[in-house]
Amino acid sequence: MKPSRSALLTFGSALVLSATVALPSAQAAAPAPAADGGAVVREWYDTTAQTIAVAGAPTQVTNSRTWAISWLAAARATREAPGGRGRGAFQDAAVASAVHDALVALAPSRKAELDAALVGSLARIPDGPAEERGVAAGARQAKLALADREGDGLDPASVNAPFAVPTAAPGVWQPTPAGYAPAAQYGNRVAKPFLLDSPSQYRVGPPPALDSQRYRTDLEEVRAYGKSDSTVRTPQQTETATFWYGSSLTLYTEPLRVALTRSHGSVADQAGLVALFHTALVDTQIATSDSKYAYTRWRPVTAIRTGSIGTDPAWSPLHNTPAHPDYPSGHGTYAGAAEAVLDALAGPRTAPYTLTSPTAPGVRRTYTSWEQLTRENVDARVFSGIHSRSADEAGVALGQAVGHHALRGAGQLLRPLR
Repeated sequence: MKPSRSALLTFGSALVLSATVALPSAQAAAPAPAADGGAVVREWYDTTAQTIAVAGAPTQVTNSRTWAISWLAAARATREAPGGRGRGAFQDAAVASAVHDALVALAPSRKAELDAALVGSLARIPDGPAEERGVAAGARQAKLALADREGDGLDPASVNAPFAVPTAAPGVWQPTPAGYAPAAQYGNRVAKPFLLDSPSQYRVGPPPALDSQRYRTDLEEVRAYGKSDSTVRTPQQTETATFWYGSSLTLYTEPLRVALTRSHGSVADQAGLVALFHTALVDTQIATSDSKYAYTRWRPVTAIRTGSIGTDPAWSPLHNTPAHPDYPSGHGTYAGAAEAVLDALAGPRTAPYTLTSPTAPGVRRTYTSWEQLTRENVDARVFSGIHSRSADEAGVALGQAVGHHALRGAGQLLRPLR
C-alpha cells in the first residue's frame, strides 16, 4: 500500500525542489542549513561510491548493504545533534566519522584513503567541542550499525548459496547460454531485511500461464525485439538496452546524487535520503530473490530455444542472460523501489539532468523525472532479450511496494541506536 500524503508529511518539511516530504529530524526547530551545508554529505557520498568501485564485493546486494550501513550510521548520528551554534559542525563531523568508520570496517583495503579523506573533512570543520562530539557520535553509530547487521546473510558466499536446479520442464528455469552458469542470488531470499517483516511479505503473484495469450504476446515480443540480430529493433532501442544493461547499483548512483545535490534539506535530511534509498534497495533485492525462486520461471532464451511456441534452437539474445530466473526482473524491482523513494523525498519531477552509463560509453541521456528511468528499464530488458515484459512490470510493482514500505518505516529506521 502506498503511504498517504498525510502520513509522509509527518516526516517534516520539504527536502528538495518539488519534494513532498523530508526525513524525520532530531530537532524540528533547528536553524536552516548554510548555503553549502551539504558539502560534507556530497564529499562522503563520492567517497563511498569510489570505495565500492575500487574495493566492492562481487555481489550487488553486498555493496548495497555497505551503502546502507554506512549511511544509516551517518543519518542516525546527525540526529543526535543538539540545537544551537555548534549544530552544523556536529552534523558534518558525525557524517564524516560515521561513514569513514563503517567503510573502513567493510572495505579495509581502502583504510589509508579513507583516513586521508576524514582528515581532510575534519580540517574544514571548526575545531571545538561540537566537532569532537560529532566525531564520537559518528563512531558510536557506525559501531552499533555494524553490530546490528552482523550475520545478516548478505555476504557474497551466503548470497550465492547453492541452488539445486529443478528437472527440466516447460516454464522451469534452467542455466542459460552462453556460460550456463549456476544460479546466482539464491541466498538473498533468506537474508535479513532492514525493514520488511519477511522476504516474502510482498511476493508477487504468479507469472502468466504458459497457455495464456499474455505469455504468448510476451514471448513473441522478446523473440522479435530481443534477438541479437533483430531486424525490427531500432538503433534507439538498442541503445536503451545497452545503456541499462549494467549493475542497477552503479546505474542509480548518478540519479541519487542528482537528488542529493539539489536538496534543500538539512545535513540530517540528506544523510537520511541516502540511507533510506539504500536500505529500501537492499530489502528490494531480498524480496526479488524470494519471488524469483518461488516461481523459478524460465528465461526467454530457454523458452524460445526449447519451448512449444515456434521453437528456434539458434535464437540468441542481444545481451547475455543473467544466471537466475526470469520473474520478476531485478532491474524492474530496483527501478520501482528507487522511483518510489525518490518521488517521495525529491519530488516526481525535477529540472533536466543528464546520466551516463558504463555499458554505453559516450552516450548521455537527459531526464526530468525518476519515472522515466523506470520505463526505460522495463523496455531495456525486453530489447536485451533477457526478460519478458510481464517480468519487468511485476518487478516494478514489487519494488514500489517495498519502497513505500521503507518510507512508512523511516522514522523508526533512522532513530539513533543506543
